[in-house]
Amino acid sequence: MNVFTFLFRTLRGRIAQPSGHPQSRTPAKRGSSDVLSMQHVLDEFRDCADLTHRSFPEIQVHLVYFSFLSDPDKLDRDVIRPLRGVTREEVPRLLRETQFQAVTDRKQLIEGILKGQTALFYRDEPYLVDVLGPKERSIGQSETETVITGPHDAFNENAGSNLSLIRKRVRSSHLKVVKLSVGEVAKNDVYVLYIDGIVNPIYVQKIIERVRQIEVDAITDTSMLIQYIDDSPLSIFPQFLTSERPDAIASKLVSGRVIGMMDGSPSAFSAPTSLFEFFTSSDDYYQRWLLGTGTRLLRFVAFGITVTFTALYVAVATYHYEMIPANLLPTFVESRSRVPFPPVYEALLMETTIELLREAGARLPTKIGQTIGIVGGIVIGQAAVQAGFTSNILIIAVASSAIASFVIPSYVMSASIRLVRFGLILLAGLWGNFGLAIGLAFVVIHLSGLTSLGASFISPLAPLQFKDWKDTFIRAPFKMLKERPEQTEALNPVRMKTRK
Repeated sequence: MNVFTFLFRTLRGRIAQPSGHPQSRTPAKRGSSDVLSMQHVLDEFRDCADLTHRSFPEIQVHLVYFSFLSDPDKLDRDVIRPLRGVTREEVPRLLRETQFQAVTDRKQLIEGILKGQTALFYRDEPYLVDVLGPKERSIGQSETETVITGPHDAFNENAGSNLSLIRKRVRSSHLKVVKLSVGEVAKNDVYVLYIDGIVNPIYVQKIIERVRQIEVDAITDTSMLIQYIDDSPLSIFPQFLTSERPDAIASKLVSGRVIGMMDGSPSAFSAPTSLFEFFTSSDDYYQRWLLGTGTRLLRFVAFGITVTFTALYVAVATYHYEMIPANLLPTFVESRSRVPFPPVYEALLMETTIELLREAGARLPTKIGQTIGIVGGIVIGQAAVQAGFTSNILIIAVASSAIASFVIPSYVMSASIRLVRFGLILLAGLWGNFGLAIGLAFVVIHLSGLTSLGASFISPLAPLQFKDWKDTFIRAPFKMLKERPEQTEALNPVRMKTRK
């Protein structure tokens, strides 16, 4: 009897609630991703005080948009005034105009509202209208990459403005733009630019694949993005060149490199990148070739000074007095006689002080920051010498290293070099010139092992390409720069043909 009772109850339950019953299908429908009704959109943006819901009950039309992301004039011209001038029967005809785009995907509808578009609902049929117009910074000069001659415009935080600056300089149908998205919570647009027929498609594919593989809540700047797609993320050296100058990015495009830029970031990156690109400036090409060559060579000299000068002082003052010229030795000994600390402590103290002044000057307002840097350096340096904390010669060495670091055009590379300098000072304090040589050898070996999108980071030194030296260590006349860099492996290696 128990078995028959169980079968009877089961059969009765199935008859009372068949598989097609609304209760069994309602949860699946509510969780479906293709629900496009206005109420579901309002539920999605629940507790959003900046969301505006505007209704026109006489024609059964509702508008949903973020007022702070919309241009009021564009919204009134393209949406509000046309809706006020139609009757209920004329609404379908109005919605066939080009500014109203029908939407069939819920994700597309939500992302459109988040990007500043207005969602229009007519009988629960959604449309999107582009009325984006947030306040944005005007195009101005770059604060970090100043030039004496040449263009003075710079990127801002709006990707549309940045793309327009590139299009003005590279007016070619071969300039392609691929749009990607990063961020699981805060979705931001990433644009990959390249010139079809010049760039090696392998590099384009690598950039796209690495960006698509990023799974993170939010990325807000290009400098953050490149740290996720580096070949060697643990290295202190940047493997992508970033720039705020449209002319510099345009030149990278025509040289066969891939460009990436991000909405909300005032800088773009190029790849593959060589170490020596961080020592070039747009001024090199706007001046005569001899002046550009001399300035570029000066930067390499500044690189050697900022890396080794203070460490060499520590090595000589600790272990190698025989390297000091006889005429300078009495002055050197007298300057060191009142200092109670070993040279390595003395150097680290002053280098740390310089870095504190540099950081304070960068974080304070411009006028105050310049005063802090100049007055602080003079006062602290003079007081440290008089108090016997340091010697005059070390002040000269530290000041020369600091000034030389400012000659390097790239701030990111300059910061990396300053960090290397601290390591060399410690090695010089431990083992003198031998320690300094070990540190420099380690840096060279590390740089030799770095790659940018798989290409050698120290090209054209390794692999050796003598023809690329014309635009690496020097800036040869333009008539000699006929080919694109070998590092880019461009499909079209010839960039210029001249008549003899």
